[in-house]
Amino acid sequence: MKKLILLGLVIITAWGCSSPKNIENTQNPKKAIIIDSTEYVINIDDPDFDTWYMLRYSASQDHSNEFYQMKNNYAVTNWNDYLVRNKYSRVINYYINYNPSTDYGIEVNRKLYWYFKYIEENYRVPLIR
Repeated sequence: MKKLILLGLVIITAWGCSSPKNIENTQNPKKAIIIDSTEYVINIDDPDFDTWYMLRYSASQDHSNEFYQMKNNYAVTNWNDYLVRNKYSRVINYYINYNPSTDYGIEVNRKLYWYFKYIEENYRVPLIR
């Protein structure tokens, strides 16, 4: 009987120590991810952002890709600085890896810029100003 219990404990321990597979990070539902591939895509998982973006953005307010790159570089620098200093931790809790010398395309740069504007307006976090 003791051998059977010991064998059961060994099996349960081995099963419990195995590495998890196919687990998604659901700890932070409000995050922006830039996926690096042949084409760059930005996913913003904040459900309120899309509605906010549709109400605020219009083609008449559009700028050049260089404008968005410059603003995003400044905002990402502020964002990552706030993360390191643990400032605005209720909003900023992940690192954004943005390389200003990489051409992400105007769609990604535009959406990232407007995401920073969204964060500024809704959470009062100075990023672009």
